[in-house]
Amino acid sequence: MSIITDYFVICSGQTNRQVETIVDSIEERLRGLKVRKIGLEGDRDKSWILLDYGSVVIHVFTQEQREYYRLERLWADAPHRKWGETG
Repeated sequence: MSIITDYFVICSGQTNRQVETIVDSIEERLRGLKVRKIGLEGDRDKSWILLDYGSVVIHVFTQEQREYYRLERLWADAPHRKWGETG
């Protein structure tokens, strides 16, 4: 579906602080697994952060920003998996 990446992960937190905490947790866990981050982008108030790990790009939004950007709508034709699904 995309030449940019193999997977998009889209998630949200209730507050800017929660978004920052989610990002910190993801970075810590993947660093422990020796997965190299290619880039990090986002806004200054932590309402949206993008983590680029090459084959996986992770978007972490506040719920308000997630509803505004509606990235799931852009990828409506792509296969979707809920967290914890396999196969």
